Amino acid sequence: MRALLTLAVCASLPATAMATELDRIVDQRLKGDRTGACFAVAVIDTTVSKSIRCAGEPRALDADTAFEIGSISKTMNATLLALLVDAGKLDLDDPLQKHLPDDVRAPEKEGKPILLSHLVTHTSGLPAIPTTLDGPADNPYARLTEQKLLAALATTQLESVPGSAFAYSNFGAMLLSLVISRHTEKGFEAQLRSQLFAPLGMASSFIAVQAKAKRAIGHLPNGDVTSAWDFEPSLAGVGGIKASLNDMVAYAKAQLDPPEGVLGKAIEFTHKEHSKVGQSIGLGWLRAPLNGRTLLAHEGGTGGFSSFIAIDIERKRAVAILADTSLTNLGGLGSLGLHLIDSAVPLGEPRIAQGAPAALIDELVGDYRLSNGLPMTLRRKGENLEIQAAGQPAFETGYDSAGDFYPLAFDALLAPKRDGAAMGFVWHQGGGALAAKRLSPTKALPALSPEQLVEYHGDYPLAPSFVMKIFSAGGRLNVQATGQGPVPLDPAGADTFTAAAVGAEIRFERDADGRIVALILDQGGMQQRAARQ
Repeated sequence: MRALLTLAVCASLPATAMATELDRIVDQRLKGDRTGACFAVAVIDTTVSKSIRCAGEPRALDADTAFEIGSISKTMNATLLALLVDAGKLDLDDPLQKHLPDDVRAPEKEGKPILLSHLVTHTSGLPAIPTTLDGPADNPYARLTEQKLLAALATTQLESVPGSAFAYSNFGAMLLSLVISRHTEKGFEAQLRSQLFAPLGMASSFIAVQAKAKRAIGHLPNGDVTSAWDFEPSLAGVGGIKASLNDMVAYAKAQLDPPEGVLGKAIEFTHKEHSKVGQSIGLGWLRAPLNGRTLLAHEGGTGGFSSFIAIDIERKRAVAILADTSLTNLGGLGSLGLHLIDSAVPLGEPRIAQGAPAALIDELVGDYRLSNGLPMTLRRKGENLEIQAAGQPAFETGYDSAGDFYPLAFDALLAPKRDGAAMGFVWHQGGGALAAKRLSPTKALPALSPEQLVEYHGDYPLAPSFVMKIFSAGGRLNVQATGQGPVPLDPAGADTFTAAAVGAEIRFERDADGRIVALILDQGGMQQRAARQ
């Protein structure tokens, strides 16, 4: 309670005392945190207080060091959209199809097209990411080009009717970024510099053209250095902007007190509610209720960075936080950011590494299947828990004060979860969450005869140049995708098979005469249907 009271009266303190108090609060959140993360924090109201603190050894960071801000970029993407709408070059009610090349068709559902307003409010029905995202795990957007992004539309089925449901979509944000880029004379980054960065004094902000600023180095939650994320500049409105703490202060000030002229008008336009389907959202900004007020907020995360910004228009207070460590799987920066906006919100605690309870380890030991179909085994190794997914090496885990296990070698989280009397867990990785179901010892399914296996044989194209070939080998059914090696399939039910090595499930469809006519690939939370040739 003492910390909350102190923060509540902080606004009446001198600037030096406010900065000291901010240091204390950030230290309270960070001290001893197992990640070793460093935070660059600013609180903006009648004055500006800044704090740069680290959980472990200090790193060479200052208020002009550029961090990857991840999805906060979407609010800047939306500001450019608002400027183009004001200039009459775009309209929120424009169909996406209007701004695509003639040979590219945007998907529809129930005759409803995707509008630009759907892209910016995450109500397009598009999946989270395009199927053509094929970059390395530590730099996933590096190989995604405009051509690959547009090619993904040809095989994409909308998950909901446009405008009918909220579902956060990086796919949609990249398409919007591309549309904006095509309506600028010098490209997306040049438009950002001239229309947003320069007017607001954001001197350290950039996408690919290096500004006069040193760059922070990104880290995994285990402290290891990781790759920066690279984006095609025209697609970077999804999360490719780098900015310093001083830049984020300038950006937050512009939200609290928009400048005169077209930029201020555009900023105010992004704040207004443009959709309330499942989530109140402006243009790019999420609108969240907080103690009777409406907060404008957005979090961001890349492979080695985390970010947070919140704007309380009514109280004229804003918070910006940049971290040199990926905290997506650990809950992000929201607890600290919201506490600094409103002291009634709990601060949150550091995650301290500690020994796991022996009884918990013993209760978790067993075989499981994740909701994406991937089998995983948990076993005891000395005083620790060891995890092993099918077809992968075994990894030792640590345990922290939040009650979660985490692999020591890579970024993920295993959160134990009790379901009645049974103990299970949720697996968090890459921003996704997969529930694990314990596998009870059951009688093995009978092997299929060669004649039964032949029923499934054939080519099943997911796209014109990407075909899944189903064939028999060694008395088992196998699948081989274009350009890839064969993967064995194990029967899991009627016309259902699992590919443990790649964490996938394949279900076959039959027609009224009982003939196999298609398959459905369920992998990574996405489902794709392919008709049999």
